[in-house]
Amino acid sequence: MPSYAGPAAARPGDIAGTLRLLAYLAVACALIVLDHRGGWLSQARQQAQLFVQPLWAVAGWPGQVVDSISDDAGTRSSLIAENRRLRNELLVNGARIARLQAATADNERMRAMLGVVKRGGLDVQLAPILDIDLDPTRQRLVLDAGSADGVHVGQVLIDAGGVVGQVIATTPMHSTALLITDPDHALPVAVLRNGVRLVAYGTGRSDRLSLASIPLSSDVKVGDVVVTSGLGERFPAGFPVGTIAALRPDDTRAFLVGDVKPAAQLDRGRDVLLVRSAPQRPVIGPAAATTSTLPNAASVAAPASANVPPAARTTRAATPATKAVPASASTTRRTP
Repeated sequence: MPSYAGPAAARPGDIAGTLRLLAYLAVACALIVLDHRGGWLSQARQQAQLFVQPLWAVAGWPGQVVDSISDDAGTRSSLIAENRRLRNELLVNGARIARLQAATADNERMRAMLGVVKRGGLDVQLAPILDIDLDPTRQRLVLDAGSADGVHVGQVLIDAGGVVGQVIATTPMHSTALLITDPDHALPVAVLRNGVRLVAYGTGRSDRLSLASIPLSSDVKVGDVVVTSGLGERFPAGFPVGTIAALRPDDTRAFLVGDVKPAAQLDRGRDVLLVRSAPQRPVIGPAAATTSTLPNAASVAAPASANVPPAARTTRAATPATKAVPASASTTRRTP
């Protein structure tokens, strides 16, 4: 450039940019003054935020989804653990309830037996059951009481319902009892309503006894209560044996055969009562039928027979039931 040249002339673009900058500055100053005095820009920002909020929500969805998944996973695991804990507690509580129900049932049976003892004036001994054999050909109980506890052969077993059986063997610690439903057992009985003497035989079933050789002329009906007659001096008289459930002719058509439902609960319970002594011999017949409150037989007394002498053994005979049983006859029969 020549040394004599003067300053360069301003370009039109530079002048326009400068004017534009000055205008922007003026507008900025005006807006600052207006915002300071009236707060217009704050209101404008609030309005702008209303339009921007949906964008913020959309932008926050991924984070919310991740947080929701983590919370759901934690909640599910905690629910699974709580469900497992509650299930275990339910099983434990169910077992406790079952034991309480069993204890309640035992308590009710014990109260029933205690009521029989109090109302009947009996001298008895409580004996727990250790083992039971309900085989059709052999029905016996093993008791947790023996000769060291005063148990002797021939002692009668009862429960809250009636006669259960009799002791046939003893050891110092334990004893074995024969149930009245054993096929080899025979029990002299009498109909409480009229005193008709019969013999109840075991059938091998815990829910049935058999009455054989019932004369057609005897006044025996379905529903009659059968009690021990006291013949044979083994079972005291007046203890409930059962209720006649059915009557039918035998093969000869000359006699009737009856089925008796036992009064005692032979297939349940964990304790029995061993009779040591009983009150005076009761009256069995029409007079007793009008005053007794059987089948629980709480008011039917038994004879005083604490020390029962050993009785002789007899075999089962197919004779009419009205025939008197000898005084020395036993209630345990033998098969030929």
